Amino acid sequence: MRDLLKQLVVFMAANAACSSALKTQVRHNPAIPGWHSDPSCIFVAEKENTTFCAASTFLLTPGLPIYASKDLTNWKLASHALSRESQFGEFNLSLAQSDGIWAPTIRYHDGTIYIITIYKDNIRQKSTGLIFNTTDPFSNDAWSDPIQYVAETIDPDLFWDDNGNAFVATSGTDLQTVDVRTGALGERHRIWNGTTGIYLEGPHIYRKDGYYYLLTAEGGSGLNHTVTMARSRNIWGPYHAYEKNPVMTNAHTSEYFQNIGHADLFHDQNGNWWSSALAWRSGPAGKTYPMGREMVLTPVTWKEGDWPSFAPVRGVSDEGWYLAPSKDIPGEGPFANEPDVVDFEPNSTIPRHFGFWRWSSQDKYIVSPPGHPGTLRLKPSQGSITAGYKNLTAGYDIEDFTLIMRRQTDTLFQYSVDVSFSPQAEDEEIGVTVFLNQVQNINLGIVMLPSKNATSQHPTLAPHFRFVVSALGSDVKQNFSQPVIQPAPRFWLDEPVRLIVRAENPENYTFYASPSSRPWILQKLGEAPAAIVSGGVGPFTGALVGVYATSNGGNGATESYISRWRYEGLAQEVDNVVVAGYLSGRYGYNGYNGTAKAQLEDPAYCNTLHAA
Repeated sequence: MRDLLKQLVVFMAANAACSSALKTQVRHNPAIPGWHSDPSCIFVAEKENTTFCAASTFLLTPGLPIYASKDLTNWKLASHALSRESQFGEFNLSLAQSDGIWAPTIRYHDGTIYIITIYKDNIRQKSTGLIFNTTDPFSNDAWSDPIQYVAETIDPDLFWDDNGNAFVATSGTDLQTVDVRTGALGERHRIWNGTTGIYLEGPHIYRKDGYYYLLTAEGGSGLNHTVTMARSRNIWGPYHAYEKNPVMTNAHTSEYFQNIGHADLFHDQNGNWWSSALAWRSGPAGKTYPMGREMVLTPVTWKEGDWPSFAPVRGVSDEGWYLAPSKDIPGEGPFANEPDVVDFEPNSTIPRHFGFWRWSSQDKYIVSPPGHPGTLRLKPSQGSITAGYKNLTAGYDIEDFTLIMRRQTDTLFQYSVDVSFSPQAEDEEIGVTVFLNQVQNINLGIVMLPSKNATSQHPTLAPHFRFVVSALGSDVKQNFSQPVIQPAPRFWLDEPVRLIVRAENPENYTFYASPSSRPWILQKLGEAPAAIVSGGVGPFTGALVGVYATSNGGNGATESYISRWRYEGLAQEVDNVVVAGYLSGRYGYNGYNGTAKAQLEDPAYCNTLHAA
């Protein structure tokens, strides 16, 4: 890691007193790190001048996370709009890895926050439109069951005109009226063909200065992604393209942030405009971006009667409008940059930012069960997420996996759990995973297998470490078809075993194990490239880290217990040669907030420049 960091500049926090007088503010991207596809944001003055953003979640549940911020720097998980299986249960019918919740739009109208989105089922060629609403975005339970409608196209936008009529714009770009109480849709009309006609997606409509502005994405989510605009005096058109399109893109550049698209526009409490968008941290090669599509922010200048001017998306920008730092956000969710220090204490619940693949039976996950305080008890599933290393078909299984995860939110990080496990039957297993989908994951398990000298007449089973890489769905050509298996040291098994995942550089993950009471006895058990969990058959999502438990198709039912769940970010790469450092993960991100570029270049003025 030191070799990497010697090539990177680590900026630490500036003196907060120096920032208060600045009219602009140095900010970092991604604004919300980790997988947050298709972000959409809205400012709500009536909710104490708070901005709320939503993102796609595909097959991850709970779905549709809602983040809240008052300063556009500190983002707190406020709720999930889709938190109950009773709201929409079709996740467990979906097979394709790109199924699920696509491209929400979040909007505010007459005291109510709305989200419109679709659930995409690619195998059954079915799209279901969903309209959620709430008056309390800080409560999961306050989100309604969705109004459902048949969705003919993707990426719905929700817009209210000055007369109160509601409209849905979708990819294409098509427009129709909608009744948000019933989901009833009017006749669909094509209002614009874009600048290229290629993958015209993610439309949003805004009313400003007598014009209807149409913001879209073109070129498809990838290295050709761009943002374009058109406007009209009439909502039904004709729409005239901006002569300076695209308004935002990093396509065909050497920039670290690529795939800029699926943007949205919103203003803050001072009337200044901003754009959210998705982006990869991949560089122009577009090969390694394990956190997938993340949310970036950039300031926008939008003068009266004129077209908006977007600042380019960069990892560090000094063009942002100043907003006073604030963490005054209600609710029990964590801030986006917080580490995990989870000890599963009695009477506690599973943290709000943990997630599952499809809906999962909650009786598989019991916090502090009788006789095992300070643990999370896992009941194994028969299906295994590691099956995809054999062949793609083996990985495509609709199964209620025992699998609990959180997003990877940092370029360099360490994740670990302590595992108490006394397997009885062959193939019983518990392990840690870096998971993109069922056929792209990297895993280290403790599994019950025959001992080296065992025979069919004299079977002897013992716990083994098994490092398994499911890479057949990825673009990586390296052969990972054979797992790496080592007997677990017997003296380790008298206590919990610590399983560890580290991203020690941006290109690879390394897996370790140690006895929990003697963590300095560290055994390296596997390494695999981060490109395995980048793109492939999961191009729209991003890496998650967590724990799985399985009988691997057998009859074993031994429960396991995990404790001391820890995730700590070590560094955040924000450019090809720049990484933002941490004083300590416990105290959150110490990057660029509140400092100007000129100050960053002057170590004597309000900040310290640290060379790693």
